[in-house]
Amino acid sequence: MSRLAQTHGLTDIQQEILSTVRDFVDKEIIPVATELEHRDEYPTQIVEGLKELGIFGLMIPEEYGGLGESLLTYALCVEEIARGWMSVSGIINTHFIVAYMLKQHGTQEQKDHFLPRMAAGEVRGAFSMSEPALGSDVSAISSKGVRDGDEYVLNGQKMWLTNGGTSTLVAVLCRTDEGHPEGTAPHKSMTTFLVEKEPGFGEVRPGLTIPGKIDKMGYKGVDTTELIMDGLRIPADRVLGGTTGRGFYHMMDGVEVGRVNVAARGCGVAQRAFELGVSYAQQRTTFGKPIAQHQAIQFKLAEMATKVEAAHAMMVNAARKKDSGERNDLEAGMAKYLASEYCKEVVEDAFRIHGGYGFSKEYEIERLYREAPMLLIGEGTAEIQKMIIGRRLLEEYRFQG
Repeated sequence: MSRLAQTHGLTDIQQEILSTVRDFVDKEIIPVATELEHRDEYPTQIVEGLKELGIFGLMIPEEYGGLGESLLTYALCVEEIARGWMSVSGIINTHFIVAYMLKQHGTQEQKDHFLPRMAAGEVRGAFSMSEPALGSDVSAISSKGVRDGDEYVLNGQKMWLTNGGTSTLVAVLCRTDEGHPEGTAPHKSMTTFLVEKEPGFGEVRPGLTIPGKIDKMGYKGVDTTELIMDGLRIPADRVLGGTTGRGFYHMMDGVEVGRVNVAARGCGVAQRAFELGVSYAQQRTTFGKPIAQHQAIQFKLAEMATKVEAAHAMMVNAARKKDSGERNDLEAGMAKYLASEYCKEVVEDAFRIHGGYGFSKEYEIERLYREAPMLLIGEGTAEIQKMIIGRRLLEEYRFQG
């Protein structure tokens, strides 16, 4: 256990879960992560191990075979997993967001059908909002679902699906105009469809194609893909919650917890970067003494540790607020923004401490240096977070003139 990023007030069960996950990360993830990452290889054995630990059902209620744990427990587990390899936390995050959306908004039949198999890791989730031309502007989506008898016909192209190939259930956001007269606000004419598919690439069911993996700078191992719908037919009972026009709200609720997750990932990667930096600084010698004894390096370590501690505290606060049933978009936005920015800075300082060796693929910090930037854009860019934070602050502090 490190001195940094401790969480007070945890139950014995929470501490036991975290201890188990930490041991798994130290023994099963850290020793193989860099090698798998360099090969861009899906971590099959690691995922099987996480299934056995019950991580895929961590927040799914016990009545559906899950562990029924809180968002805080989940976020702290993600922090530990990202400390080992951020890509692995991405594999479970999208799964969890879909399970959360089903738990909160699904019909009873949808919950009964999907959640027990999701808890066991048999059904694996991905979710899809973004499209090639729109980035953060979700209200501008053009993918469309049109009613045809007892089915909907879906057409359009989606982008940036984490787990697009390995997943078997995708929550897809499309525009549906039925029952929404012309002039309806764009976000009120969107619907989330639960799309079941085979894992893999190519045509994974009639009308649905996953073209292949997008080649990325970092965040390797996990598959990131496009999704193309061309006359994809989906039964009407696979509209999330059974009612059209609610998809934007479903997705935003899911993204809120996703932002806590991204904050937790930033905390985990920053912790690992600090561990690598403080360890290397005590081993590397210049001018007759370890570089950790040079004041310039001590200043770096002090700044890094303070950032790790601050980001962790904000992430925990955002998770606890959501767990209490309160709105947490302000706290989640702040935590995601701060943790991702601090993560980038801590990783860069650890990289600088390593000197020329930081540039070598032999050293773990090289991988972290390529992974950290993804957190600046995933689940809403830093600029989007600041817009959300600013708007919420103006709501809270409205000028009474």
